[in-house]
Amino acid sequence: MTTESPISVPQEVLEHIAFFAATQNLIGPPTDLPPLLLTCRHIYQTLSFEANPCLYARIFAYKFDTRSVFRRLGAHVITPRVLANELRKRWIHLKWIRARTSCRIRHPESYQLSHTLIDLLWLAYLMMIENDGKNEQQLLDYAEMDAWLMEYWFDDQGASSAAHMIVVQHAWPIQDEKNSIAMWLLWLLLRPGPIMRHIVRYPYMATIIKLTALAANHYPVCYPSWTEFLPRSEAVLPPSVITHFTETYRLNPPTLAPAAILIFLTLALLSPQANRAGVQSPASSPLSTRRSEDWDADWYRCINIGQSECCRAVSETYVLGSVEGVWEGVFTVRMIGLSLYVLNRSHFSLLFYQYTEFTAYSMLLSGGAPPVLDNCLVAHHRQTWKLREYYLSEHQALAQEPCRPVGPGDPLKAHFPTGTRLQEHSDSVEVHEPGRDAIHYRRASHAKSDGHRVMDIIILGEGHSAWGQFNLYGRVRPLDGFMSFSKEYIDGDRARWLYRGYLVGNVNGHISGRWRDTLSPSDLPGYEGCFVMSRRR
Repeated sequence: MTTESPISVPQEVLEHIAFFAATQNLIGPPTDLPPLLLTCRHIYQTLSFEANPCLYARIFAYKFDTRSVFRRLGAHVITPRVLANELRKRWIHLKWIRARTSCRIRHPESYQLSHTLIDLLWLAYLMMIENDGKNEQQLLDYAEMDAWLMEYWFDDQGASSAAHMIVVQHAWPIQDEKNSIAMWLLWLLLRPGPIMRHIVRYPYMATIIKLTALAANHYPVCYPSWTEFLPRSEAVLPPSVITHFTETYRLNPPTLAPAAILIFLTLALLSPQANRAGVQSPASSPLSTRRSEDWDADWYRCINIGQSECCRAVSETYVLGSVEGVWEGVFTVRMIGLSLYVLNRSHFSLLFYQYTEFTAYSMLLSGGAPPVLDNCLVAHHRQTWKLREYYLSEHQALAQEPCRPVGPGDPLKAHFPTGTRLQEHSDSVEVHEPGRDAIHYRRASHAKSDGHRVMDIIILGEGHSAWGQFNLYGRVRPLDGFMSFSKEYIDGDRARWLYRGYLVGNVNGHISGRWRDTLSPSDLPGYEGCFVMSRRR
């Protein structure tokens, strides 16, 4: 009986054998492949990482999501060698996460930020906004990223330094690049059941999330500032240089506040107190069934915030028509009263009162320490919005010279110039800016794309809450899709309020941000709360 030598086996057959050995399980690295490579020199030379990048590119496509990568980066960038290199990089980083590398620090006072931690966080964040199912499975089921994040944020020695800052230094948790990314990962990987079980184990968990969600004077909802509609180049943060699929990108993470607000309100409305009050969550937790297309705008936002030049046209950070329709959610108000203190270190809960006091927030704006806000009770109101979008395209602007978008205006009036009048029709809105001819904006839901860039977006609507009925009008910032809404109650005795935030997760996502009063000057801190809106299901 003769025995066939491995040398006589065709290469494509060996590659099939290697591929099936590497993909016996979806979750985790291809642990069955190394023994095959050690069989003999010929097999190693045929199937090794250096010799056969196509094999490892196929393994990458089996283990990780690729649709969004090709869509955003381009097929010309994603070669077999690039995918093979990314496969190696990911397993190195995922093994670090699984081993709890860099999530805790022993001496916070002398801690120095490592490039390993930043690279690890950026990789995990980019995997989640490229997720079509596989990336999330690798991060949760293999790397146990949720447990890593729990230690990072809420352990006494967590690398976020949040607990150390609050307990030892009596100071506010740090907002920096690593903490911003880590808060967004906490939101993207949030599963209410598991995280609620961690509250008893981590006594400062509720406090950390509450402070980062509600302390508007310490954690801005956006960057550049909400007061800038067309930010100057010097107002843009210097980006980080990130290597992604062997290409270099200049990226800035979104600020941590919108993610912290989503987490805070989601967990608060899932609390036993909220359930007993019959209050339903606004469906604000991320859906595991989400497609990567839902996060395209978030990818482009990271790129745009890192650019030094700001384009006047609306960028890919906002998809036209995304907020058209009916939205439901909650907004918070604060009140003081230690005898009624229910939001503590082991429970998330909201009180359901219909009034607020300014005392605690005034103390906060005067330099109050974290306990001032931590001891402040938080109430909420539900609200409903019905929104309509209108836009001005580059084609309209060229055809109707000297037609140009409405100019930047008062940030406390959603960036509309003072004296602007809006006259709404069935399929358009007529904008009367002082000193200019009327400008006609088309209804986003009634018009087909003309292939030209969108120069400006105006959002109109109405809604109601326990405080009464109100009208809404707003604009979308071209740079990053940041939205500002002026909320005016019809009865006139509730004043005017300004809502600002981001659409997170595209058309079926959530609007997360903060409201503030419009009596305080825009360059000074005002009285603020937070809100989350979710599309009506």
